[in-house]
Amino acid sequence: MNLIKPQRLQRGDKAATVSLSWGGAGDPDFLWRYQTGKERLESVFGLEVVEMPNTLKGSQYLYDHPEKRAEDLMQAFADPAIKGIFSCIGGEESIRLLPFIDFNIIRENPKVFIGYSDSTAAHFMCLKSGLSSFYGASVLAEFAENIEIYNYTKCNLEKVLFSNEAIGEITPSDYWTSEFLPWIAGNKDIVKKTQKNSGYELLQGSGKAAGPLIGGCIEVLEMIKGTELWSKSDFDGSILFFDTSEDKPEPKFIEYWLRNYGSQGILQKINGIIWSKPYDNKYYEEYKLSITKIMNELGLADLPILYNVNFGHTEPMCVLPYGAQAEIDCDRMQFSIIEPGVN
Repeated sequence: MNLIKPQRLQRGDKAATVSLSWGGAGDPDFLWRYQTGKERLESVFGLEVVEMPNTLKGSQYLYDHPEKRAEDLMQAFADPAIKGIFSCIGGEESIRLLPFIDFNIIRENPKVFIGYSDSTAAHFMCLKSGLSSFYGASVLAEFAENIEIYNYTKCNLEKVLFSNEAIGEITPSDYWTSEFLPWIAGNKDIVKKTQKNSGYELLQGSGKAAGPLIGGCIEVLEMIKGTELWSKSDFDGSILFFDTSEDKPEPKFIEYWLRNYGSQGILQKINGIIWSKPYDNKYYEEYKLSITKIMNELGLADLPILYNVNFGHTEPMCVLPYGAQAEIDCDRMQFSIIEPGVN
C-alpha cells in the first residue's frame, strides 16, 4: 500500500469543516457545540476555519441531499487555499456519498482529512484515491469537549498532523471516558467523569509485527464491503485496526463479521490487529473471547492482536494515519507508528 502523504498542517492554515453524515452541526440546538469545536481549532491549533456551503444546512437537509455533502467534500479538496478538512461528526449513512465522488479530485489535491466512526467511508474514498487520511477526532465531539480538549488527544493531533517527524510510540492514555452528557449549552461546563485506564492487553502473538495501517469502525466497514471502495489486496501485509461504536454491537456480531474477513482470506494475509477500547467498556471481556474464538477457528492463534488501544469512540484518542507503517511489539506490549503521517 503506497499512499500519498499530505503536507503537514501549520498555524495559520485554512481548514474546512464538512458534514458528511449526520448534519447536526447546523441544527439550532447544536450550533453552539459546533462553534465551540471551531473556536478550539482556531485558538488551540491556530487554524483558520471555514465552513463549506452545506456544512451548516442542518440534519434534515443533509439527510435529503447526500450529493450536497459530497459536493462540499469535492470543493474542499479542489480548493488550493484549504490545507485540511475536518469532519464535523459521524453518523450512519455517509456511504450514500459514493455515487457523487470524483476520485481524481482527491488524488490530484492531497491534503489532511480527519474524522472517525462513519467517516470510515470517506477514509476508504481517500484510500481508493491513493491518499493517506487520518482516523481521529471530530469537530462536534473531541474538539468541542466540555471545558477543554483532552491533552492526550491534543498531543496526538499535534504529533501526527503538525509534525513531519516519525510519530513513534503511541502510549496508552492514563484515563478514559465514554460518558455522554446531553449536548445542551447548560452542560458545557460540566467535566465528564473519567476512569483509570488499564493499558494495552495482548490477546495473542509474540515478537514484532509491522505493516501499513488500514481499518476503521467495524460496523461502517460492513457497509463498504462489496462496493467499489473494497479491495481485498489493500489489506495484504497490514496492521488492521477495528473500532466499535456507541451502538455497542453484541459479541455475536463481532464473530459474524470476523468470520467474513476470514472467509474473504483477509485475516490470513494481515500481519496484526489493534482493537479499540469498547464503548462504556461494555462487552470488554466478551469481545476478547469472541476475537480469540474466531482466530482459533481460522488457525490464526499466533496472529498478533493488541487490545484496548485508545482510538475511536472512547475518549481521549490517538490519531491513526492510513497506510503509515505501524508496529506491534508483543513482548513489550507496545504500539508504534514508525514513520511520519505527513510530509
